[in-house]
Amino acid sequence: VQLQASGGGSVQAGGSLRISCTASGRHFSNYLTGWFRQAPGKEREFVAAINSKRATVYVDFVKGRFTVSRDNAENTVYLQMNSLKPEDTAVYYCHAQRGRLSYWGQGTQVTVSS
Repeated sequence: VQLQASGGGSVQAGGSLRISCTASGRHFSNYLTGWFRQAPGKEREFVAAINSKRATVYVDFVKGRFTVSRDNAENTVYLQMNSLKPEDTAVYYCHAQRGRLSYWGQGTQVTVSS
């Protein structure tokens, strides 16, 4: 499985962005797929994830603002980000896991200005 993240960009505080993670390979719908982010000088941190049954989980600081979803026909997982804050500025990475199989995408930059 290869993961391609896209859709990042620059936005003002309060704005919205949707980033995408598109997978090549088979059976992507069976993977637990998550979003992580890494700000300059900080550790990579978990943001949200969605499993094969579309159950979702979010870290507290994005609850109510971010929504993760998937389109299995398109082999794509989305992260809709609303009410963005400057502290959301980071490189966002997608990750897919199934059993011991684990894959990372290359990251997409999200910059939120105040």
